[in-house]
Amino acid sequence: MQNYRTTSHSVYDIKYHIVWITKYRKPVLTGELARRARELIRHNCKSLDVEIIKGHVSKDHIHLFVSVHPHLTVSSLVKQLKRKSSWKIMSEFKSISRQFWGHHFWVRGYFVASSGNVTDEVILEHIAGQDKEKEDNEFKISE
Repeated sequence: MQNYRTTSHSVYDIKYHIVWITKYRKPVLTGELARRARELIRHNCKSLDVEIIKGHVSKDHIHLFVSVHPHLTVSSLVKQLKRKSSWKIMSEFKSISRQFWGHHFWVRGYFVASSGNVTDEVILEHIAGQDKEKEDNEFKISE
């Protein structure tokens, strides 16, 4: 249980692997710009109580493996990280703002995969082992 995080009302272990890329997949995340992007993402994660387990800034994309509080959806997390970092990067690095018109530094989409200690098969076996089913085979009701 050492990996579990706690609050006053919950115990959780929610982890996501998140990847997003620069607009037009331009390889601009190098040098000072890469360090600043990492700093902005770290700051934003800290303010949202998101623990960065591992991260990597590549030339054209960001990889993050994070532990997230249950109240924070992955879409809102990514939206906040991308929006705040994009705005700061575009305002601080004027040469970048010429390459990325319209204040769009990141692409609209992203990749996310959840991670955990339990596999899908274990969850399916656990649910199947519950009380007898009542008509619907996909969503069982205990009697």
